[in-house]
Amino acid sequence: MKFNTKTIHGGQEHDPAYGAVMPPIYQTSTYAQSTPGGHKGFEYSRTHNPTRKALENAFASIENGNYGLAFGSGLAAIDAVIKLLEPGDEVISTNDLYGGTYRLFKHVFEKFGIKFHFVGMESVSNVEAKINSNTKLIWTETPTNPMLNIIDIKALANVAKKHKVLLAVDNTFATPYLQRPLDLGADIVMHSATKYLGGHSDVVMGALMLRDKELADKLYFIQNASGAVCGPQDSFLVLRGIKTLHVRMQRHCENGKAVAEFLASHPKIEKVYWPGFSTHPNHDIAKTQMEDFGGMLSFTTKGNNYEKSIKIVENLKIFTLAESLGGVESLSGHPASMTHASIPKEEREKTGVVDSLIRLSVGIEDEDDLINDLKQALELI
Repeated sequence: MKFNTKTIHGGQEHDPAYGAVMPPIYQTSTYAQSTPGGHKGFEYSRTHNPTRKALENAFASIENGNYGLAFGSGLAAIDAVIKLLEPGDEVISTNDLYGGTYRLFKHVFEKFGIKFHFVGMESVSNVEAKINSNTKLIWTETPTNPMLNIIDIKALANVAKKHKVLLAVDNTFATPYLQRPLDLGADIVMHSATKYLGGHSDVVMGALMLRDKELADKLYFIQNASGAVCGPQDSFLVLRGIKTLHVRMQRHCENGKAVAEFLASHPKIEKVYWPGFSTHPNHDIAKTQMEDFGGMLSFTTKGNNYEKSIKIVENLKIFTLAESLGGVESLSGHPASMTHASIPKEEREKTGVVDSLIRLSVGIEDEDDLINDLKQALELI
């Protein structure tokens, strides 16, 4: 199957009970057994649930993986990956990453003896220089949040394999519509399925996809043992969301390009971060490993004025000021005070997350309405 077909049919079967085309919501915690251990593959819904299983099959399919796991949130999925490690192990992470990931690494797992190194990954030589005998995992996002940096997954995978280190890629911003890290050599793909996979701002969920059975079995064990799973209603919603991922992402990309080009030409804008520009660092890698450039972008105003950036987001009318991204509606955010507030100011600013930075999740509305909304807000500063 090609990708557009996979989003609708990949890993899916008609429900065996009545032939339902869409997997039903199995709203049950437990399952009848004919004798101890005598069941139809399901005994307790923390371990397995038919609706969640259908979703996990879809997850694996769209990333060209063999195994999929669904969690109660994106951070729960990341939490499961770090639980593969032991005290004394080390992780190399990109220094430009989602603030919640940074918080989990630094303030939860570091106290258990796991060491994290945060480095710029625009050049893989920066990563290789940090690898030592204790390094067990490389964690990266591409495009990164919120600076939209592009990291060469294939080159990073080659380094990881050379040193026998796992490579995990947060593919939330790109989605498998644009980029499939397993095909480029990654070991684990992670998504905040809350975002583009769900696509409608009505569910919180995380996903892992991978190909190796031994690694998958370890993660299934952690998923069941820790219990941070999603419920059947949420599984149903994300299954439904995936079925329109391809058509939504096409419009996100079209609108993202139009908005990025408008902002880049505006006299009050200092810098626009969007990987589709030929001037963007690693633009050539983005062209190679991505099908298009996505609907996420960030920008700064001239003078790097905090008050002006706040005034912009407060006066947008179609772009909603809110946490999260990837829904059908356009959202704006102020990373320094919202998604990345948990990162110390001096660390934030090293990666470009300055006080005037605004992040946009460009939705699927009419592009003229989106541009006019930005235009009227910018006229007020």
